[in-house]
Amino acid sequence: MEFKHTSVLLEETIENLRVKPDGIYIDGTLGGGGHSYATASKLSEKGRLIGIDQDEEAVAAAGKRLEVFGDRVTIIRDNYCNARNVLRNIGIEKVDGIVLDLGVSSYQLDNAERGFSYQNDAALDMRMDTRQALTARDIVNAYPEMELYRIIRDYGEEQFSKNIAKHIVKARTDKPIETTGELNDIIKAAIPAKMRQGGGHPSKRTFQALRIACNRELEVLKDSLDDFIDMLLPGGRICIITFHSLEDRIVKSAFKTNENPCICPPEFPVCTCGRVSKGKVISRKPILPSEEEIEKNKRAKSAKLRVFERSSN
Repeated sequence: MEFKHTSVLLEETIENLRVKPDGIYIDGTLGGGGHSYATASKLSEKGRLIGIDQDEEAVAAAGKRLEVFGDRVTIIRDNYCNARNVLRNIGIEKVDGIVLDLGVSSYQLDNAERGFSYQNDAALDMRMDTRQALTARDIVNAYPEMELYRIIRDYGEEQFSKNIAKHIVKARTDKPIETTGELNDIIKAAIPAKMRQGGGHPSKRTFQALRIACNRELEVLKDSLDDFIDMLLPGGRICIITFHSLEDRIVKSAFKTNENPCICPPEFPVCTCGRVSKGKVISRKPILPSEEEIEKNKRAKSAKLRVFERSSN
């Protein structure tokens, strides 16, 4: 299956990245290479783009798409949380811009073998990096009921999380849950019939929760944002596209804290904590896709772009 993925908010991201021809840029979620291609197209022979992705198939597909740029583009298979070490290994300390397009790609959703989608019956996998040992199958068959409940509640924001966790544990006592189809049936049975009639597929939120837990998506994001901002050169920007409220809250909070890190009580006349702002939030409100883009690509509907600019200090 060919790796196809339509980059969301492409024009808005590149516009806010403000690419310098001789600059150095990171695409931390390379995917199909859409944002990278648009960025590299604006670089001179002195410019540099480092594309990072943990998905082997994404790396292969992007490599072919970006080979036209030659030495200007370096592609590395890794998780973006390791970006600082990745850069040091190739002799780079600071960059002019960073792009993160979070979540799962269209290819990963559409490729049934990867086990991300509730639309196909396939092995329960959901690993973005297939070198990783933990799969969604391991989670649903081994995690305690309370942990499953917490994952589905917190990462899926699913109102029937408790009942779904209970049904999963009950089902796995008879036999291990092996496929997405089996899990679909279990989730369906856990949600009242009248509640299944509206609001999309009943498995949507649970599958999201399991994917996030399997790949540690929120922990990786939280642990990486301050590092990314520290890696920016003065005037450099980080552009992050999120697809659900959990990611967006983390990004919004991190940007706000890096803009105003002071923890002094508001009644203090001057700051005494010594925490200095690292820059400013460019997007006070998230940048959203146009109606035209949503019409062309329905998966763009929930996308939000936030932008932060590094100060000169």
